[in-house]
Amino acid sequence: MKKILYVAGAIAFMACSTSKEASKEDANVDQAAKYAATITAKDLGNHLFTYASDEFQGRETGEPGQKMAVEYLKNFYVSQGIVSPIGGDDYFQEVPAEWINKNTRRGTFKDSENVVAFIEGSEKPEEIVVISAHLDHEGVKNGQVYNGADDDGSGTVAMLEIAEAFQMAAKAGKGPKRSILFLHVTGEEKGLLGSKYYTDVDPIFPLENTVCDLNIDMIGRTDSRHKADPNYVYLIGSDKLSTELHTISEAMNDKYTNINLDYKYNDENDPNRFYYRSDHYNFVKNNVPIIFYFNGTHVDYHKPTDTPDKINYELLENRARLVFHTAWEVANKETRIIADKAKKEETK
Repeated sequence: MKKILYVAGAIAFMACSTSKEASKEDANVDQAAKYAATITAKDLGNHLFTYASDEFQGRETGEPGQKMAVEYLKNFYVSQGIVSPIGGDDYFQEVPAEWINKNTRRGTFKDSENVVAFIEGSEKPEEIVVISAHLDHEGVKNGQVYNGADDDGSGTVAMLEIAEAFQMAAKAGKGPKRSILFLHVTGEEKGLLGSKYYTDVDPIFPLENTVCDLNIDMIGRTDSRHKADPNYVYLIGSDKLSTELHTISEAMNDKYTNINLDYKYNDENDPNRFYYRSDHYNFVKNNVPIIFYFNGTHVDYHKPTDTPDKINYELLENRARLVFHTAWEVANKETRIIADKAKKEETK
């Protein structure tokens, strides 16, 4: 009997020691770096050569190619076990044609949809970090497919890889403290319509609970200003509503990705007015802090030559990892970032 108790005690001691060692080893691992490393150029390319293929017919809002695109996104989230915030098997936030056509002068369009997926926070689930990209492009014109590999296939597939990295962390018990909403919006090319529908008509989560929006729109190419040094990305809006978000963004880049953060288009006097031209701006109008990640325009912008073979996948990988690291930090910090520059509502 004593021998049995001794053996049992020894096994228990060994198990306890092993557990402690594992915990100690785990504590020494940079979890953000570990999961960011799963975002790879290879996987991004595998997604994009499908998503920006001729098969998807340029993803024109409401058209068959766009319907194929949203099914691709939904199937990916289902395969990863990432749930819908709407519930069940419904990953589509319907955007009715009637509403679309009342809010655009760029043609007449059919019913469309945003795609939404969700990882619930472990400690502050009511606080929502949004990561967004637009799923649509220009469709087919004069028999030519406008593939939109950079605009915005690059942002779309970056989101998929970021979502997969967060889900891997969650499955390992390292999930984000705050919830993350992956928001693929439709109708950007028709006037930022999908994001406008989300913020102005049907915010799935209250906007006052939305911590920030990290919006990715074109991060797979380089522009003419950076031919000599392609390791860059334009950041727009990071300091407009939250000093803290801007500080976190720069700190994450310094620690992990070492990209040249170019603020040229963040200038209030920028004649291109890019700050107002992508989906993050509908969050800005609601006092939600944002960052817009952008590589600038290039010779293939809004042309049928914006194809997946022209993407720099190593750049796309590193830029996607910067978004991931920023989201990780915002989602896991003890206190919610402060929108210290948000416009105060006037009191009567």
